[in-house]
Formats: sequence, structure tokens, C-alpha cells
Amino acid sequence: MSSLTTVLTEIVGHAFAAEGLAAELGRVTVSNRPDLAQFQCNGAMAAAKQARTNPRELAGRIAARLQEGGRFTQVEIAGPGFLNLSIADGDIGAHVAGMAADPRLGVPAKDAPRTVILDYGGPNIAKPMHVGHLRASIIGDSLRRIFTFAGDRTLGDVHIGDWGLPMGMLISEIALTRPDLPYFDPAHQGPYPAQSPVSLDDLEAMYPRAAAACKADPSRLEQARQATAALQAGEPGPTALWRHFLDVSLAAMRRDFGDLGVHFDLWKGEADVHALIAPMVDDLKARALAEMDQGALIVRVAEAGDKTEIPPLILLKSDGAVMYGTTDLATIVDRQRTYQPDAILYVVDQRQHLHFEQVFRAARKAGLNGEAALEHLGFGTMNGTDGKPFKTRAGGVMKLQDLIRMGREAALDRMAEANLAQDYDEAEKRDIAEKVGLAAIKFADLANHRVSNYVFDLDRFVRFEGKTGPYLQYAAVRIKSLLRRAAEQGDGPGAMQPPGEVERELALILAEMPEAVIAAQAKRTPNDICDFAYTLAQAFSRFYAQTHILSEPDPARRGGWLALAKLAHDQLVLLLDLLGIDVPERM
Repeated sequence: MSSLTTVLTEIVGHAFAAEGLAAELGRVTVSNRPDLAQFQCNGAMAAAKQARTNPRELAGRIAARLQEGGRFTQVEIAGPGFLNLSIADGDIGAHVAGMAADPRLGVPAKDAPRTVILDYGGPNIAKPMHVGHLRASIIGDSLRRIFTFAGDRTLGDVHIGDWGLPMGMLISEIALTRPDLPYFDPAHQGPYPAQSPVSLDDLEAMYPRAAAACKADPSRLEQARQATAALQAGEPGPTALWRHFLDVSLAAMRRDFGDLGVHFDLWKGEADVHALIAPMVDDLKARALAEMDQGALIVRVAEAGDKTEIPPLILLKSDGAVMYGTTDLATIVDRQRTYQPDAILYVVDQRQHLHFEQVFRAARKAGLNGEAALEHLGFGTMNGTDGKPFKTRAGGVMKLQDLIRMGREAALDRMAEANLAQDYDEAEKRDIAEKVGLAAIKFADLANHRVSNYVFDLDRFVRFEGKTGPYLQYAAVRIKSLLRRAAEQGDGPGAMQPPGEVERELALILAEMPEAVIAAQAKRTPNDICDFAYTLAQAFSRFYAQTHILSEPDPARRGGWLALAKLAHDQLVLLLDLLGIDVPERM
């Protein structure tokens, strides 16, 4: 199926084509003046300019063709040539009934699915996850869900930071503080201990200490570099110790991402492509794509027409150290060889845009990405109420677990204020609070265009009124409760009726749901789904306030209203799922 505006666009497009004009000019949209008409088409002005004719006269010819078709109950010309359009209630009802019968609720599946890799998350090992990982994780996971629902084969990759000098700093720090460990004994025979000698808390405390020491003391930095070289050369002791770092970090990441409801298909890191770097660099040098410049190996990526200076991508520093851009290029090589993707999307802070522009240009210049499109989907910052990047009250970086806990506790408080779930057992009440807290956090983030900064205000986000995740959850739960009570009295959704004054607004909004999903994928903007879900919830609330569904004496009308309610519920649940938000069974 398609949205109602898509169906009408095809009809109006044929009318334009019959006049010898491009069918694309017949695009129909929901009217911005619903008091005048249900839909509008503004293509006559552009068409008249191309045809060098009067736009109202041209609109009149288009209108005459549309009136002949009998599909429109209203075709009026407004202003310089706008077409105001409305269709019969029977057509609206039939379209909405088709959506209700469609397992995809009217959203068409792609004719040509693609393989899409989404790179999001990006935590570093040996460090607990914090709020700085929130936006990439939430936005990336939502986009993965949207692309998957559209029919694409998607692969979400967490792309862990697990290599390079930071690992050497940690290994050398442990060597200095615990030299008796077998990892530093060249005469050690047999396997290394299965139990890690350090916990994630140990690593969290150790890294800033080691980094500060390396910054202050050149000899200490040299020890870290030697440990890094030993690790990257595959020496058994450093490699076994690094594996412990990875294991304890992955366990915490899986817990945190699991609590956040964020899914990954691939748990790869920078270490996975280390073996690809040397041959890739040799290939770039052999093809004269990489050159030496002031002791560093670079790829020039500036292009004619650049309005700002684009510096070259540094592959190797003068001391031979590998850069992040080099690892990112090797990751593109790995993804192309392993998965042959059609697109690779990077959900990473907008402030990294120049880095990705350099990497993408180098990849395309060398043909490393094959046919895959490369896109950086940047995002803005999450700020506190002071307008600065979000911090704890003490001024530190908040751990992700603490933020999730805050959301749950705020949800419990708000549920108590609203007298929701108070008679439920503690396990169910806590489960609802988990879902509500996450909905508050996720919706508050996704409701903004991803490149926008936003202010994190949990007290506002967790409310059950206004444009919030909990409000949408409650709207879906309320409809679910209505359908449950209807079933208890022996009623259920019936045949969809042609909408009248009471039902028409809701039916027209339901008919446009596919547009929101299609737009969210095309523009990579989950906020389109947030906006539509809120519009739908409000429309159902108005419809519900004007009707007495369960006490309606006319069985056909009662069944039609329940059918509208079920479709509204199913659409809300689908839209929230695409945002990574679960709907409780009850509240």
C-alpha cells in the first residue's frame, strides 16, 4: 500500500502529464488550511513558468481533468494557481480499511532492498559508558530499526575503540604497579590466567593516572609506546592482558546497551582491522595515492571547488604511529570485503564532520568503498539547563547507568503523582517505570532534529502530558485498555465506516502514517516519526473526547469506531518501536 497523498499524487500527476507536463509537478500534500480543503497541490505555478503560461489558466485545465475523474469531491483554484482538493468519505474509509488489513499498516516495503551498515555507539574499552554515548546509540538504533522495517538488510556495528596508545598506557601502568604478574615474565610457559587481574573500575581509575604520567614524563610515554608496539606485534603477554581489558569492558557495554534497549549485530573494534592497515598503506603508496610530507604519510583530499581548506588525511605520523583516519579507512576495506554494503552510515558527533569528510574522500579516491555510499549523520550536543554540555551536579561526566537509574526513579515519582500502577505488584511497577524512564530519555532526544542541540530536562521529559515519550505510551495503553474493555463486553473492531464529522480528522491522519516513516528514512530523521506519533495521539484524544464508543447503540458504528481505535493503537505501537520505545501492557 501507499499513503493517501501518494495515491492522490499519482492521480494528479497523470492530469499534469496529460497536459504535456512533468508528472512530478502533481505532488499532493496535506493542506495547510484544513478549513478550506483536505489536500493541496502547488505544482501549477512551477508548471506555468516552464510552459510560459498563466498559472491560474493552467490550474483550471488541470482542475477540469480532475473533476472528470470523479475521485475528488472538491477541486478549487485558490490564489495564483493553488489547487485545493478533497475526496469522498467513502474513499477515505476504504483506504484506511486497507491499511488496517495490511500487516505493514500501509507502509510499502522496498522494491529493491539494500545492505546498509550503521556505525553508532563508539565506546572505548577500559572506560565506563557515559552520557556522551547516548545520542549516537539512540539515534543509530532508531535508524537501524527504520531501515530494517523499510526492508533493507541492516547491520549495526558498535565500532569499539580498543587499540592504539591508550592500550599501551594501561599495559605499561600495570607493568609498573604489578610487575610480578605473569604477563610481564618472558620465561612464562603455559596459559595465562583466565580471570582478569583488573576490573573495569580499576581501569577507570588507572587510565587518567597513566595518561597524566605519560604527558608529564617523556620516558614514561616511551614505555607506553613500547607496550603498544609489543601489543600490535602480537606478543603473548600484552595480548593476553589486552584481552582481559576487552572482556571486562564488553561485559559492561552489553549490560549498558541492553538496559538502554539498543541492539548491535556486530561487536567489532579497531583491533579487528589492524592486520589490514599495512597492506592497505602499501597499496596506496604503490598507486601514488599516498605521499610523504614533512615526515608523515598523507593522502591529499582537497578538491577543486572547495570553499574551505580540506587538510590531507594523515595515514602515518612521522614516528610511524597509525591515526584514527587510517583505522577508519581499513574498517571501510573490511566492511566492503565482508559484507559488500550499498551504504555505510556513521552516526557520530557533528563536530567530527571534517574527519569523516577526509576519510570519505580518501576512500573514494582510492576506490576502497566499492559501490558503497558513505554518509556522516552528525548530531548536536545534549546540554544541561545551563546551556552547557550535560554534567553531573558535581560537574563530572555522568555514567550512562546513572542516567538510566535517574529516568526510572523520576518515572516512579511521576507515576505516583498520577496514581498510575499503584495497585500493581512491585515487579510490574518497576518494569513499567523502566519503560517510562527510557521513553522519556529516548523521545526527548529523538524528537529534535539530530543536528540540533537540546536541553536535557528530565522533570519535563517524564511528564504524562505534552510532547513526551510517556504521554505517547499512555495514549497507546489507553487505547489498549479500551479494546480490552470492549472485548469483555463482547465487542471488537468491525468494518471500517465512511468517516463523518467526528471521525474524519482521525481517519485522514491515520492515512498519512506511511509518509512519516518514508520521510524518516529518506532524510535520516527519526524526529519525523516523533512528530507524527504526537499528532496521531492528539487526534485520537480529540476523537475519544467526542465519542462514547462502548455505549454507542449502533453496532456498526461502534465496530467502526473500534476499528479506528485499533488502527490508531497499532500505528502508535509501530512508531514507538521504530524509536526503540516499548509500550507497557497497562499503567
